[in-house]
Amino acid sequence: MKRPEPIEKMIEAFRLLPGIGPKMAERLSYYVLKAPASVAERLIGSIREARDTVKLCGRCFNVSEIDPCAICSDTERNDSILCVVETPQDLLALSRVKDFNGLYFVLGGALSPLDAVGPDDIRVELLINRLKKDKIRELIIATDTDSKGETTALYLAEQLRPLGLKVTRLGYGLPVGGDLEYADEITLTRAMEGRREI
Repeated sequence: MKRPEPIEKMIEAFRLLPGIGPKMAERLSYYVLKAPASVAERLIGSIREARDTVKLCGRCFNVSEIDPCAICSDTERNDSILCVVETPQDLLALSRVKDFNGLYFVLGGALSPLDAVGPDDIRVELLINRLKKDKIRELIIATDTDSKGETTALYLAEQLRPLGLKVTRLGYGLPVGGDLEYADEITLTRAMEGRREI
């Protein structure tokens, strides 16, 4: 027996989400079907609202409802230190480090030659342009510690060396191969304190 076409479409839609396999997509679809209509409407409404109201900050490329975002607009922050991360989730994780009061820049990914992701596919040129315009004295590279993050960090360090600013990398309080968004506050604090020049 075949499932009704609308259920098939919903399962396929859930499968587009990262980490959702066929079985989980099926479970989610049937959950939405048997849940009260208010649950489904709330889910649909929250997705629609986020898609309609959340945008990228034109300065740091973090997700925000305003442009520039609250971090870039904060005059109390140290605008001579810029921390480069791969994703908005990484920025959110690092923002929990209370001792860091600098600004951020979201690359939008990491270099991955095997996946055909090169410098033009992430915001390397926009980062370099910002560094040329702003009075940044230190750039902290806070990419993940996996092979893509390391490749990106080394590439950035090489590209930024001619600009004459101090380029540092987060210390290795983070597990190798781990993602920033899953690290706890203490680990992130140690990693920030242990950053080194590369």
